[in-house]
Amino acid sequence: MNLGEGCKPATLLGILILTLFARYPQSYSRDDHADRIADSTRRQPGSSTARSGLVQSTSTTEAVLVGAGDIADCADLSGAEATAKLLDGIAGIVFTAGDNAYEGGTAEQFAKCYDPTWGRQKGRTRPSVGNHEFHSGGATPYFDYFGAAAGDPTKGYYSYELGTWHIVVLNSECADVGGCQQGSVEEKWLREDLKSHPAACTLAYWHKPLFSSGAKHGNDLEMKAFWQDLYEARAAVVINGHDHDYERFELQNPEGQPDAARGIREFVAGTGGKNHRPFATPLLTSEVRNADTYGVLKLTLHPHSYDWEFVPEGGKTFHDSGSGSCR
Repeated sequence: MNLGEGCKPATLLGILILTLFARYPQSYSRDDHADRIADSTRRQPGSSTARSGLVQSTSTTEAVLVGAGDIADCADLSGAEATAKLLDGIAGIVFTAGDNAYEGGTAEQFAKCYDPTWGRQKGRTRPSVGNHEFHSGGATPYFDYFGAAAGDPTKGYYSYELGTWHIVVLNSECADVGGCQQGSVEEKWLREDLKSHPAACTLAYWHKPLFSSGAKHGNDLEMKAFWQDLYEARAAVVINGHDHDYERFELQNPEGQPDAARGIREFVAGTGGKNHRPFATPLLTSEVRNADTYGVLKLTLHPHSYDWEFVPEGGKTFHDSGSGSCR
């Protein structure tokens, strides 16, 4: 190719580029560049398109919280094994609503019964303590098993952030923690925690429910001060266990009266694996009940709302799902 003596360097460079492109037209294109960037992004562990595994999504706008209470019964592990299989396939943070290992929450029961089932998710579990844990020396085996994830072993209550939500974990064993009434150490901690974390959406979980239609336990009025604080802070959701059933309530206030404007939605999810128990007369605000299906409660937490789903054990058909908003 004769470029001529009058060609300037810039002209020569342009001609050279055109010549190369004409010779190798498929070697690199704008679409190739976009594909390579996308592929690189998919491989980055912190990117929104990276594989997140089962711990939790890397998204800052959505998170999953999944779990139940009343879990591993050493006399019959079939229920805990069924719900553990569900957790194997659900991403997110795992919660427990107390009574993790039966009958006495001993170190042996945690090692032989909880650990082979729900213990598979130990690294992503934020537990709460139940009355059966306190059958063993101040729940020491519980705190030893979960370690720092269970909070201060002298308290058994703590809080954390999940997505855009503030999550509060309480200790409902009032006699063992210095009381749950207004003015108690735990209740004052709760008020201060809520004040210092004014999130748009707040969720709390612990073992004993204020409201329950369960025939064995029913309402526990010692929890009312907790509810009052959460109500005043406009918390959206409370999750409990203790009664071995599933129950969903409509939005209600601490008096148990319907309150669509700013009420809290309570779930009893004592369905982790311990034997089922029947219901008594349903409470006024009880919307959905089931006492023959093990399963886990899955909550997908959005910035200003949430979706719930009761996921049943394999072979069962009971199901409950819906959506709510923060107040």
